[in-house]
Amino acid sequence: MAKKSPNKKSSKKPSLRNLQKPSKKPFKSKPPRDGGKGTKTELGDPVLSHQQKQASLALQLEDDVPDFPRGGGSSLSKQELEDVRAEVDAEFEAEERVSKKKNKRAKRFEWRSQSAEDDMGSLFGDAFTGKLPRFANKITLKNISPGMKLWGVISEVNQKDVVVSLPGGLRGLVRASEAFDPLPNDGVKGDMESNFLSSIYHVGQLVSCIVQQVDDEKKETGKRRIWLSLRLSLLHKGLTMDIIQEGMVLSAYIKSIEDHGYTLNFGFGSFTGFMPESHQSERKDTEVKVGQLIQGVVKSIDKTRKLLYMSSDSDMVSKCVTKDLKGISIDLLVPGMMVDARVRSSLENGIMLSFLTYFTGTVDIFNLSETFPSANWKDHYTQGKKVNARILFIDPTTRAVGLTLNPHLVHNRAPPTLVQTGDIFDQSKIIRIDRGLGLLLEIPSSPVATPAYVSVSDVADKEIKKLEKNFKEGSLVRVRVLGLRHLEGLATGILKASAFEGTVFTHSDVKPGMVVKAKVIAVDSFGAIVQLGSGVKALCPLRHMSEFEITKPRKKFQVGAELVFRVLGCKSKRITVTHKKTLVKSKLEILSSYADAIEGLITHGWITNIENHGCFVRFYNGVQGFAPRSELGLDLGCVINSMYHVEQVVKCRVTSSIPASRRINLSFTAKKTRIAEDDMMNLGSLVSGVVEQVTPHAVVVCVNSKSHIKGTISPEHLSDHLGLGALLKSVLKPGHQFDKLLVLDIEGSNLILTAKYSLVNSARDLPLDIKQVCPHSIVHGYVCNLIEAGCFVRFVGRLTGFAPKHKAVDDRRSDVSEVFSIGQSVRCNVVDVNSETNRITLALKQSLCSSTDASFIREYFLLEDKISKLQLLGSESSELNWVDEFQVGSIIEGKVNEKKEFGVVISFEKYKDIFGFISQYQLDGIAVDFGTTVQAAVLDISKSERLLDLSLKPQFVERSKREGSSVHSVKKKRGRETHKGLDLKQTVHAQVEIVKEDYLVLSIPTHNFALGYASLADYNTQMLPRKQFVNGQSVVATVADLPSPSTGGRLLLLLKSMNEVMDSSTSKRAKRKANIDVGSVVQAEITEIEPLELRVKFGSGFHGRVHITEATDDNLAEDPFNSLRVGQTVNAMIVSKCNRNRSYQWELSLKHSLLAGAGEVEDGLLVEDFDYPIGGRVSGFVYKVDKEWAWVTVSRDVRAQLYILDSASEPTELEKFEKHFYIGMALSGYVIKADKEKKLLRIVLHPILTHIDSACSLSDGCSTSPLNGNKACHISVGGFVGGRISKILPGVGGVLVQIDQHLYGKVHFTELTKAWVSDPLAGYHEGQFVKCKVLEISHSFKGTVHVDLSLRLTSDDMDHGKFADLYPSMNSISPRVENIEDLKPDIVVKGYVKNVSSRGCFIMISRTVDAKILLSNLSDGFVENPEKEFPVGKLVIGRVISVEPLSKRVEVTLKTSNSVSVSKLDVNSLNKLTVGEFSNAYLPRISA
Repeated sequence: MAKKSPNKKSSKKPSLRNLQKPSKKPFKSKPPRDGGKGTKTELGDPVLSHQQKQASLALQLEDDVPDFPRGGGSSLSKQELEDVRAEVDAEFEAEERVSKKKNKRAKRFEWRSQSAEDDMGSLFGDAFTGKLPRFANKITLKNISPGMKLWGVISEVNQKDVVVSLPGGLRGLVRASEAFDPLPNDGVKGDMESNFLSSIYHVGQLVSCIVQQVDDEKKETGKRRIWLSLRLSLLHKGLTMDIIQEGMVLSAYIKSIEDHGYTLNFGFGSFTGFMPESHQSERKDTEVKVGQLIQGVVKSIDKTRKLLYMSSDSDMVSKCVTKDLKGISIDLLVPGMMVDARVRSSLENGIMLSFLTYFTGTVDIFNLSETFPSANWKDHYTQGKKVNARILFIDPTTRAVGLTLNPHLVHNRAPPTLVQTGDIFDQSKIIRIDRGLGLLLEIPSSPVATPAYVSVSDVADKEIKKLEKNFKEGSLVRVRVLGLRHLEGLATGILKASAFEGTVFTHSDVKPGMVVKAKVIAVDSFGAIVQLGSGVKALCPLRHMSEFEITKPRKKFQVGAELVFRVLGCKSKRITVTHKKTLVKSKLEILSSYADAIEGLITHGWITNIENHGCFVRFYNGVQGFAPRSELGLDLGCVINSMYHVEQVVKCRVTSSIPASRRINLSFTAKKTRIAEDDMMNLGSLVSGVVEQVTPHAVVVCVNSKSHIKGTISPEHLSDHLGLGALLKSVLKPGHQFDKLLVLDIEGSNLILTAKYSLVNSARDLPLDIKQVCPHSIVHGYVCNLIEAGCFVRFVGRLTGFAPKHKAVDDRRSDVSEVFSIGQSVRCNVVDVNSETNRITLALKQSLCSSTDASFIREYFLLEDKISKLQLLGSESSELNWVDEFQVGSIIEGKVNEKKEFGVVISFEKYKDIFGFISQYQLDGIAVDFGTTVQAAVLDISKSERLLDLSLKPQFVERSKREGSSVHSVKKKRGRETHKGLDLKQTVHAQVEIVKEDYLVLSIPTHNFALGYASLADYNTQMLPRKQFVNGQSVVATVADLPSPSTGGRLLLLLKSMNEVMDSSTSKRAKRKANIDVGSVVQAEITEIEPLELRVKFGSGFHGRVHITEATDDNLAEDPFNSLRVGQTVNAMIVSKCNRNRSYQWELSLKHSLLAGAGEVEDGLLVEDFDYPIGGRVSGFVYKVDKEWAWVTVSRDVRAQLYILDSASEPTELEKFEKHFYIGMALSGYVIKADKEKKLLRIVLHPILTHIDSACSLSDGCSTSPLNGNKACHISVGGFVGGRISKILPGVGGVLVQIDQHLYGKVHFTELTKAWVSDPLAGYHEGQFVKCKVLEISHSFKGTVHVDLSLRLTSDDMDHGKFADLYPSMNSISPRVENIEDLKPDIVVKGYVKNVSSRGCFIMISRTVDAKILLSNLSDGFVENPEKEFPVGKLVIGRVISVEPLSKRVEVTLKTSNSVSVSKLDVNSLNKLTVGEFSNAYLPRISA
């Protein structure tokens, strides 16, 4: 039949109505266009041939059922319908040929691949009928779904997840929460923060998992993730004890580690397992941990206890085959399960197997038993062949099962990984050629070859039509490993020539500093994602997209653009690159490790941080260096931020490096600056210089030297006073001469200078090296850095010390930043010098570092004079001649210019811009009017403010008159020096005349009212609030410096604290105040007596306290304050100074040992070691009592606790616990626990045992002494303790008794009463106090303590008379039985029924001995209902029949008759029986 043209219509054209009938042939969408490359199938998928497709289409048409037409039956016959369909199909195919004529071959390949993919993309199960499937089941991203069970091998173990390699080369993730089932005791919760996953899982471990979630299909294929779960509760769902058989392999978690093995958990609590330690197959050097997942074989099943006995012997596990279970469902199949299977048929890409009677599964070509299956692999799998296979995956929805015959997996081992991604092998052999699919290769890896598969799309750069024409089996090719399928032990490869040309193929090929070309694939606010030619992705951060800051990154980088980058670093497959042109085009050497940082190396880097002292620079691979300010090439006084910015690319020179410490020092200058030796300045030397420039951040000085070296002075180093430094800088002008400057440091060719008076004057004493630092010396320095923990102080150069916070401030509540500032001058007390670690420990407390001279206030007046002179430069009045007319202490004449509430203003006729001021206090009540001429004495001069402080007080004015000075208007009157009679270091009493902002103007009445000046602050207290003074207040000061012209003729003083006076004083009050210090003995008057303390007063208004433990040396006196009375005077020693928030300031002691000189005082506190050994005796006084505890004060700082159950053993005393102990009661006890940090002891009232085996180490009741290591315990076997009934256990369980805060003991049912009574629990209730005897103390493997107690405090003898009538022939009567050795046949015993059954009962004779009573021995008569007549707990009396000490079996009879057992009957008595005679008999049992 001639082929119809696609453009011509058929002659048998149906009507429109007929065309609207639905076609019976299913509609097929057009294959997608991809440029002729075709759709790439998963590895291992054979591509269908054209004939196979046609057969498939024909088969599909045959299986189709007739359509149901809408609106009635069809008017066309069957033949007409077939013709219509044929014509429509012909037109459709013709349309396809016209539209894709140019891409015909690509379309054919795509159609074939798509058809094959459609056929293999869905899973089929064992419920199919009709023809067998063509292809084996395989798992892909398209058909994987939640609920599937998969077998996999762990490829990565991270802190938060586990990566599992799945069948078909897929990859799944397991979150930490899905990695295991929470155990009932949950002993692994605390380890979740650490690397717990790595302790229970390892790479290469085979695991069964279940699919939890698959990412949405909208995501890219490479980004879709498969989320798995390893929880056994999901994998073992539906598993019960009835299904489990011996020999079955199960997975389990290790629940706990016991003495002889491991308890196992199977994911749910319906049954548990136990595995003896000898059956654990792990290596001896491998630590077994709780939560670890193991596989084991069921050895035996105890259904009563719901316990499985397991063995994890690896050889046994690998050989166990799942038995054929009746009625097994697919839900019970678990991946990794080994089954016996038979070959049912061969498929195009695998085989089909039947197993476990009801199930069928498939094995794809990559899971066959041969590592390198050849082209005729089907010949090895004939129908009916028996094989061992393991389950690879199960899909419960479609009932599809995948199996594997891989020899490694069949032996329960993961295939070895012998190649790595990116490896190149030149001599790889072609084993098999799959038409239209790919090549199977044999890679010559060591020690064995590795199979590899190359997809048809990866065999060559150009399209290959037929693989068999270009490749031959047995030939050798060059291949590069593209990836790995860990579960199958298969590598994927590539033969393309381009794969061998690029420098980057995998992440391992990427090296820091490498220049690469990459394509931009995404741009976001954080940067750009780029892709290298091999598919490796990298991140270009936003700051590295350009040399300059980018606000709109999408405009800078266009998606799809190919750009040049340089690799910054690669860590854990995370690659970062830069597009900064300077870095990309740099020809300098790359610095990617600290070992490469050789001195003199010049390279490029980028600034990451800018500090005041320099810049931090980052290089490749995370390497970082630091460039100090002196090496930045800045102009003197220039700010770093004005020249450099963060992320700026800079050229650096390595000046030094320490690779071990990961330190690199850099310079931004290309060459090292050299200075002539003659011009070198030494550290610590004094120089002079002229101000060249004043910048906002520094003063540039040209040092007087031959080469005119320059130096800088920071504003903080212009003065010791924080406020005057900024003021001086504001008036400095170029050309100003500094006579003395100290060289603090040398940075390159620049000098770092200081003008601080304290440092310049002590230049000779400043240390240049740590060897010159002497402990316990006072050294001047300056604060260079502040942290929360303390303060760093620098001296000369880089010599730095550290003052911890507790040594830096007197008030520990203050922050260091509130007391000190960077650059502040300080006086340091050197506490310790460690030459080995080069560490200097300092103290900055004002109490230890206060000034002893007048240097601080002297500099103030010197700077004030300098500032006033500089202020006059360039002003209209450039002279300070007026100062010569006004001298401190002289008498001047002026007119009242203005009157104010706080004083009057005086003007002078000669100096119009000079004013004087007289405060109300200095007017001394003298009335003055406006315009009145007054004569006043000069008390102080402020040159910068051009202001005089004057006084009209007669003592100042008349003093000058007595000295014979004439009075002339506006003329300086010079008198004789008033400081005669004063010596340096002399202590004087002074009076406050004027309170200035920074100092006080004082007068000394005892020395003709001589004027003195004292600073309100010191070096270390400049930032603290000033102490408040008022005019007329009396103070004590020391003469620090006599008047000199440099200080304007001022007498300089040092203020002392209020309680310090000169030693020559004869005042009793002064002597008392001088002795007020820690360690001093004072006379104190008792003002109040309380149960636990005395309140006293002493000295000049000082208040203190004497704690009750400070009254005597031993704390044994019942009432140490009994002999004392209010108003009585006692001698006491000051032992401590208290906090400010208390009503008293001092702690005192009345101890005779301290008053006699045995006390030792250090750092203002009495030294008191925390020396309380375990078992030692301590004494104290009760200060608080509650229902459970009595609190005892042992000393001022140490407390002790006494628990109620440790106070007595008698119940009557325990009930009166709160009444027995009262506040102030003297109490002695023995230490069982000591907490040094909390200064808290735990005591008991009775001596405790040490070094005795019967003593126990209890959790809270016992401790180990930190001093001597002795073990001690207050609870021991044989001892009596007080207890409290916590719980009455049901039945014959006994009683639970609390004997310590966290310790409980158990009282056996037989140990409740002294005598045998019918109801031993009568009279006991929860909460009742009891006296207990400790019978036994034992410890479990976990460290749990078990204590057996007895409430039967005395043993009772058996009443022989009671049993004489019942047992007239008994040989002996036993007392209380403690051990089985105490029992002998015919001994009469008592006991309580423990449990009853139809065969007899068991009785408890003691806590360690139980006995059995058979049904025949329960009574002399017939027992109809044993459970009713012998209820649990009933007291019975019986006779011992037999005792087996080795097996600990005891048999007892309750019969009271004299009849003996059958074995003792005379055999001849049987002859007395006659045939037909009736007799009673007992039927012991019925045998089958």
